[in-house]
Amino acid sequence: MHTSRWLWPLRLRTLPQDPTSRSLRLYVAISKLAWLFTTTDQWYYDRPTCRLFSAGQTAGLRWHFYCCIVLAIMSMSAEQRFALISENLGEILNPELIESILKEGRSPRIYWGTATTGRPHSGYFVAALKIAQLLAAGCEVVILLADVHAFLDSMKAPLELVENRVKYYEKVIRAILEAVGVSTDKLEFVLGSSYQRNSDYVMDVYRLAALTSEHDCRKAGAEIVKQSTNAPMSGLLYPILQVLDEEYLKVDAELGGLDQRKLFVAATEWLPKLGYRKRAHLITPMVAGLSGGKMSSSVEDSKIDLLDPPEAVAKKIRKSEAAPKIVENNGIIAMVEFVLLPAAGLAGKKEFRVERRDAEPLIYTDIQQLKDDYANDVLTPQFLKPAAAEALTRLMAPIYDAYQASPEWQEITLKAYPPPVVQKKQKKVKDRGSRHPGAAPGQQAEQTQQELPERPKEQ
Repeated sequence: MHTSRWLWPLRLRTLPQDPTSRSLRLYVAISKLAWLFTTTDQWYYDRPTCRLFSAGQTAGLRWHFYCCIVLAIMSMSAEQRFALISENLGEILNPELIESILKEGRSPRIYWGTATTGRPHSGYFVAALKIAQLLAAGCEVVILLADVHAFLDSMKAPLELVENRVKYYEKVIRAILEAVGVSTDKLEFVLGSSYQRNSDYVMDVYRLAALTSEHDCRKAGAEIVKQSTNAPMSGLLYPILQVLDEEYLKVDAELGGLDQRKLFVAATEWLPKLGYRKRAHLITPMVAGLSGGKMSSSVEDSKIDLLDPPEAVAKKIRKSEAAPKIVENNGIIAMVEFVLLPAAGLAGKKEFRVERRDAEPLIYTDIQQLKDDYANDVLTPQFLKPAAAEALTRLMAPIYDAYQASPEWQEITLKAYPPPVVQKKQKKVKDRGSRHPGAAPGQQAEQTQQELPERPKEQ
């Protein structure tokens, strides 16, 4: 029974003002289906205002959201959907595969995988923002928590820690996506070990290993698997498993960073050897780290942990490398370009604001404008860094707050990343030397005993 009987208006920004339009009729028709599945007993359409009214607020919100998605996707052409899919990407391999699926009116199924190794950092926002765009384009998105891969990569995740690291990653990834406005209910999370130990999968690993050279495997994983002299053989299996994931997840494309390009190229060559179709690959740009190189979970000075408190974020950005007038490999500018500006755009107001003490604030809606000002010394590191720290802290606030409010998450963190055991230093025994230099150990006491005369007994 409803606790409130007042009518709640459902507004749709893109709802056509023509009451006879096909999309509006579709919206009303889909919305009326809610009566069959919810406790709502009546739906009302007000023709003059072009509004739909529901007597059930919760049901109305849910169905209104679904209707918005359906209408938005239906109103986009195949070209518009492809433009949204390809936006902010560095490159697409085999884009014609995606285009043909869109022309058929189907929704591409795309997966993004992450090995559950080190703690996720702020660079993960790049993938999260892209996932938001893929969902807006009507794609099905699968997130692979690659626990087996984590173990294969030089045991970055020991077996005894893998289970809790998987839980930690899922918590963090859900929080990241929600921070940028993505409903995780629309995503499919898959654990790698849930299918990678199946007999068919294992047999395909053997088959592909027999058809692939050691040189090609090493080359495919060169930028994603830890390289070392006399490396374990597991690193050669890593790219084979990732290639097979595309087939066993039944996807049309894979999303990944520029560091995975060699592996993506290998996938297009290897899968047909087993009789499987090749896939498209969506490549996101790599975000420069705070120290200038690649942002990596294993390089502490290059990253900002997603659970860093505001003061830690400000301190790391303040200490980061950002030479005046130098735009290339500038981690702060990269953060603005690939994280802060896109996130602001997703929130509805694409701008990056830089406050200055003795002048008007600088407001950027375009990254090229910011780069030009930085190169010309109009924008200096002294003003850029505090602005970036404030914007990133604001973006990460929901993640930090969710962590602080969840004892379960905090317990998982301690189990997934236990603090290192500090071994006590053993007290060094002081060497008092010998009165007989050059004597072998054990000889000193013996020689002393022989040389000293016996003490005469007192009468």
